[in-house]
Amino acid sequence: MGSELIFRGHEAQHKSDEYSPKPPKQWLAVTRPIRYLLREQRLAFLLLGIAIATLVFSLLPSSPTISSASSSAVRSLMHESIEGKSFLSDESTRVVPYRVVGAFRSGKVPLGLKRKGLRIVVTGGAGFVGSHLVDRLIERGDSVIVVDNFFTGRKENVMHHFGNPRFEMIRHDVVEPILLEVDQIYHLACPASPVHYKHNPVKTIISFTNVVGTLNMLGLAKRVGARFLLTSTSEVYGDPLEHPQKETYWGNVNPIGVRSCYDEGKRTAETLAMDYHRGAGVEVRIARIFNTYGPRMCIDDGRVVSNFVAQALRKEPMTVYGDGKQTRSFQYVSDLVDGLMRLMEGEHVGPFNLGNPGEFTMLELAKVPISLYAARIPVVQETIDPNAKIEFRPNTEDDPHKRKPDISRAKDLLGWEPKIPLHRGLPMMVSDFRQRIFGDQKGGDSTAF
Repeated sequence: MGSELIFRGHEAQHKSDEYSPKPPKQWLAVTRPIRYLLREQRLAFLLLGIAIATLVFSLLPSSPTISSASSSAVRSLMHESIEGKSFLSDESTRVVPYRVVGAFRSGKVPLGLKRKGLRIVVTGGAGFVGSHLVDRLIERGDSVIVVDNFFTGRKENVMHHFGNPRFEMIRHDVVEPILLEVDQIYHLACPASPVHYKHNPVKTIISFTNVVGTLNMLGLAKRVGARFLLTSTSEVYGDPLEHPQKETYWGNVNPIGVRSCYDEGKRTAETLAMDYHRGAGVEVRIARIFNTYGPRMCIDDGRVVSNFVAQALRKEPMTVYGDGKQTRSFQYVSDLVDGLMRLMEGEHVGPFNLGNPGEFTMLELAKVPISLYAARIPVVQETIDPNAKIEFRPNTEDDPHKRKPDISRAKDLLGWEPKIPLHRGLPMMVSDFRQRIFGDQKGGDSTAF
């Protein structure tokens, strides 16, 4: 008998039971935490904690109420603060600005005797001026990062900070970008003496003072929102036709001379700084530095003061170029550092002349004692060796005939003017040079900070 297939699709299929959730129990949200507390004995600990807190607060004495006289005194102090005054009149108390929300105006409140330190990068911080600036910033309580390629800088200038947790040093050339988280940037990286900047003029104008170096530091300031200070130079005035030189004077520079790599490089650096300020909103400050002297100068850098001091100490003839009647103004390094810090902390972009308006000819600096403010000033020959000889040589190309700063703007807006006269600063520099040339331990690296 043949099998046959029977199609049963038409038959009713057995239906599976559908899912139906259990009906929610009433008061479950209340009974569940109660059962949890009872089961885990949490209730006992909760009650015990409440009892201890009640006991402690009941035993503590209540705070005394402020008398009406004290209240009026506090209101008076608050009123003075709102009007822009400080709670404390002592000038040594450090204060920082703040902004008051609402109807109150901005003023200053004291945060104690110790200010919050800033994080600051100093390019060229191992050099002559940079190392003295680092000393002051560390002394003030800031954290300092020195960036230097040691072309003219020396590790010995900052070795006394090794081991300080607020000091860091990076061997780096600003021609290469660098990314750091900082609040302020002091851009000092540049050879400042003719011997050094003439050694490689192309690198001077491109890397150190002009395009790449300054662009990299301005770019860093833009990225991290740091304030940027450019150390420019009195050389932007060239061989000036205006005397003394004001910041509004545009200068008289030979654009194709042997000094133009430095002169025009600094002028271009100022242009870049102002363009970043106007176009990108970078906070910039510009200082035009005049002749500066002091400890830690390079001994053979070709600048007049260091030349005279080193030659007189070595019993060599002091070299005077030309007829010696060209004039210069000399400021001590601590005065310059003070001016740079005031400029950075101030609210004015600049440029500002930072120099000593006292004017000397090269012969006066080398030999002839002169009278200033009724005081006899010992210059190089008197300070070191009265028998030192003077040797005249042909003048160098594009050497300025006169150089004297007008510092009226710095006086009015920064409250700055130099304090160390030549007869006080020069012996400290001589002592430093004598120690480095002869190893005389009696002469130290004294400064007048």
